[in-house]
Amino acid sequence: MRSRSFKAGTSKTSFMTMRVVVYSLGAATLFTLINEDLPLSSSLRTKKKKWSNPIGRRGLSINLGNGQCKWQPPTYDVPDNIEFYKTLIAGFPSGDKRMIFIQMEALTGWPAKDEWDFEYLGMTNHPFIKANYPHHEGIWGWQDAADQVVVMVRNIRRSMVEYHDILWDIGYAKTWDEATLNLQNLYSAPPPKEDFLAWRDLRVMDEVHWYGWFIDYWMEGGLMRDIFTHKITTEEHWNMLMMPTVYTKAELDYDLVVGKQVVTPTYDPHCTNGEISSGCEPVAVISAERLRDYIEGPAETTKIAEVLMNNDKISKYLIDREAWDCIWDELIVKGKGLKTVYDRPGTEESYNFSAEMLEEMIHEIDRLISKYNSSEWSSKETANRLVELISEHRLLIQAELIEVNAGVRKLSENDFLGPKEREERRRLSLKMKAKQSGSMNTGDGTKEDYSEYFHAVEKSLAKKRREKMKMSAIARGKTG
Repeated sequence: MRSRSFKAGTSKTSFMTMRVVVYSLGAATLFTLINEDLPLSSSLRTKKKKWSNPIGRRGLSINLGNGQCKWQPPTYDVPDNIEFYKTLIAGFPSGDKRMIFIQMEALTGWPAKDEWDFEYLGMTNHPFIKANYPHHEGIWGWQDAADQVVVMVRNIRRSMVEYHDILWDIGYAKTWDEATLNLQNLYSAPPPKEDFLAWRDLRVMDEVHWYGWFIDYWMEGGLMRDIFTHKITTEEHWNMLMMPTVYTKAELDYDLVVGKQVVTPTYDPHCTNGEISSGCEPVAVISAERLRDYIEGPAETTKIAEVLMNNDKISKYLIDREAWDCIWDELIVKGKGLKTVYDRPGTEESYNFSAEMLEEMIHEIDRLISKYNSSEWSSKETANRLVELISEHRLLIQAELIEVNAGVRKLSENDFLGPKEREERRRLSLKMKAKQSGSMNTGDGTKEDYSEYFHAVEKSLAKKRREKMKMSAIARGKTG
């Protein structure tokens, strides 16, 4: 039996207190004798239960009966003497994992905690864990606390936009001036804006491969693969890939590090050592975008709730099934609970992608569809769900590609143009300037290489983001 150690909490909650509670429901009055150690949605509370309630723990949303409910925030002070069956919510860096965990919080009355909070504030007994791992924006900070994995899958195009903003920590700003506020003191003379944008495009194209690599990692239970070739790789190479701000892309090249050696399939030690009790392979694949859909959303909440039904160490805290649709309505339609990425000012659609970059996304999606639609995977419900979701994403990206190729979507310099489109625009601009000046020199000579500069920039920003995450975690710890 594995050790499930965590730092003891400061809760002073008593679980064997007996209370008489009186609820007034119009002309009717309901008297209930409560043992607070009973499951909060248990029908044992009263034979004539008219509605579930947060008795003894304010956090559980209230089931008013007949499909009606009232959302309540979770209990943030988690007692350390409850044994939960804990769920890890893993997803490529974006705000959508929050969409998943606020559903879990509302359904059970218990809170979620971020991987970085575990790393910086110590272990606690939170039953829901939000993680970006193994992406370099994440960290395995929860030790061996998790029991099952849910993977959140989001449209790759939207993920690239949001990750760009995470990378530069500039919200929805697009200007070189705002970005350079983070780059001061690295070099005396920063490169031209066009060079920054060209490098940024390449960086986002790399993340397209990270996106597929992230999905492979969890679907295959922690199997170590190269990011760019997706080949099975060595532990040495894997450890280097986990530090992309330490090594350049050239230094991480598969042929350079691994070469022609025979590679034995190797799994992340976190997975082989049983640090997730049921293994690293997910028990469900959830779509935050469907969760936001006014037709399909309630069914997605049901999928989340059914994941929590896998073990009675968490299922006993679930609000009654008849209230699940209402929980979705309270959170999504009425906007109760924590703010999510969808509450952020601005819109992702304000960014456009060139045909080259959209084609790169489609190529990565096609790879995933081909893999997880094969006979090897077809018997797995999670693989079928993944293929269903990313196939929908592919249709949306394909439609956008048609608009770009037809000129319906106009691309600007600040959009994600990719190397081919941006270089073509640079060449045409130089040609136009040469024509206007009467010069025969089109300026098509060798461009200065700023890759070292930008690698240093990214290392600096990564350090800054980690410091920010640490300070945010500490601040939450002081106020929580």
